[in-house]
Amino acid sequence: MFLSLFAFCSLCAQTRQTREEYIDRYKAIAVAHMERYGIPASITMAQGILESDSGNSELSKSSNNHFGIKCKKSWKGDRVYYDDDAKGECFRSYPSVEASYQDHAEFLDSSPRYDSLFSYPSNDYRSWARGLKAAGYATAPDYAQRLIKIIEDYRLYLLDQEDGGKIYASYKHAEANAEGWFESHSTAASDELVDPNAFRVTINSHKGYNVYRTNRTFYVVAKEGDTYKSLGASFGISERTLRKFNDAGDRPLTKGEVVYIERKKPRWEGNALLHVVLRDESLHSLAQSYGIREKSLAKLNSLRKGEDFRKGQTIKLR
Repeated sequence: MFLSLFAFCSLCAQTRQTREEYIDRYKAIAVAHMERYGIPASITMAQGILESDSGNSELSKSSNNHFGIKCKKSWKGDRVYYDDDAKGECFRSYPSVEASYQDHAEFLDSSPRYDSLFSYPSNDYRSWARGLKAAGYATAPDYAQRLIKIIEDYRLYLLDQEDGGKIYASYKHAEANAEGWFESHSTAASDELVDPNAFRVTINSHKGYNVYRTNRTFYVVAKEGDTYKSLGASFGISERTLRKFNDAGDRPLTKGEVVYIERKKPRWEGNALLHVVLRDESLHSLAQSYGIREKSLAKLNSLRKGEDFRKGQTIKLR
């Protein structure tokens, strides 16, 4: 009996859908609804993930309701009863998950309380997330923050761009290839010395810039005449934030510099642990090369800001 129960529980664990599987299964619907209704695909996906626990919740399994939409007086379809904010609340029931996605789009599009959201661009997921909370979509006080975290953790904002489905697929392909490279080139001691440029992965192009990815962080290479202000305007980021992403302080920007368009990671996520300093390398240049926050790299190596490196010095990356 015990073994049978154990086997059953193991089977249940194996059949739980992951967030990545959920995204892969339904992202095309989210993109199609964005094109028709103007709802960011990232918002649709994040709400589906959050409200249905990636399709694993009891409510989503029993009713195909992936967005937690309650019956209301206007609902004429099937219904189920489920304990939520109160006991035995009425929720809409659908013949398929696709029908739930369709009703979600129509629900937002036709409800006057959500009209203000459609004044935001379909790539402004932060305003949409805050607007949904403000309009009363959910009672959780941190609802907007939770949506934004899902979107940013899984790069769902890529789906909001023109040809977002292809861009997201390219990103996932590049991610898989990069991880495969790390696995195939790792050493038993994990202390291989590396050139960070070997990990440069082209993801997309935007307004004439190739967008690369190193250490799971997106960046571009500055062109002649670029400034942090002009690059920030091109990518919808304030100059202050862009400088913070790049540990730039008051430094001017010069042609050929790496400029991160999102926050760098606190450590190198590859298998290699060390870097041997070349001539003229600095704490800042290494942090930019590897996509690591300058303060994190300094702390890891007990270095002071502005401290000079010696050629041949070994620097820890993680």
